[in-house]
Amino acid sequence: MTYRPAVPGRCAAEVPAPTRVDELRDGLRASLSETARVWLDQALCEAATDPSAQGPAPTWEVRLAEASRRCGSAHGEAVRVLILITARADAAVLTRVYHRGTADERRAVLHALPHLVPGSEALALVEDALRANDPRLLAAAVGPYSARHLAPHLWRHALLKCLFTGVSVDSIADLPRRAHGDRELARMLQDYAAERSAAGRPVPGGLYRVLALTRTAATTTGPHVKES
Repeated sequence: MTYRPAVPGRCAAEVPAPTRVDELRDGLRASLSETARVWLDQALCEAATDPSAQGPAPTWEVRLAEASRRCGSAHGEAVRVLILITARADAAVLTRVYHRGTADERRAVLHALPHLVPGSEALALVEDALRANDPRLLAAAVGPYSARHLAPHLWRHALLKCLFTGVSVDSIADLPRRAHGDRELARMLQDYAAERSAAGRPVPGGLYRVLALTRTAATTTGPHVKES
């Protein structure tokens, strides 16, 4: 399926996009004012056709900083993700945007990773985000890209950090598969629960949900289930 920016006669480029990206674009356009829709269409047109898209300062990068102001804070993150996907930003470009960007732009990069980077070459961005203490950045870091590529040891510690910082385990992509039968994760969760209880602190409710998953026999075989 392809996506053609909705600016008749002004942008002929077509960008390969999965159905869910088309749905994201269409849902955004339905929610925006006419002025915001015109801005979004122009930004997507620039992202699709800018010859400097992989260069040091593409025009579309400016649009990432403008997204919330132009389309409203409720839609800013989705707009940024859509621009990145339309620009077909590779790992090097995403790395530049991430390190130059605000927290909002960094989250957009993390959400865009599974759409744009098929391999593990962008894991350094995930690992950087996991060192932060920003709950929203952490939630973005444990998305589908991490579920696909993050090594078991780092993934377990990412999960524990989510529990420690109050990030819901619902944010952790592909949690049932990655937690199934993971005895090392079960041990770490039990140790963490014991430490919290001994200190008179509440144990996060999500911990017991994950612990139950580790005790459930896996129904599918994934690349990370038996590693420790």
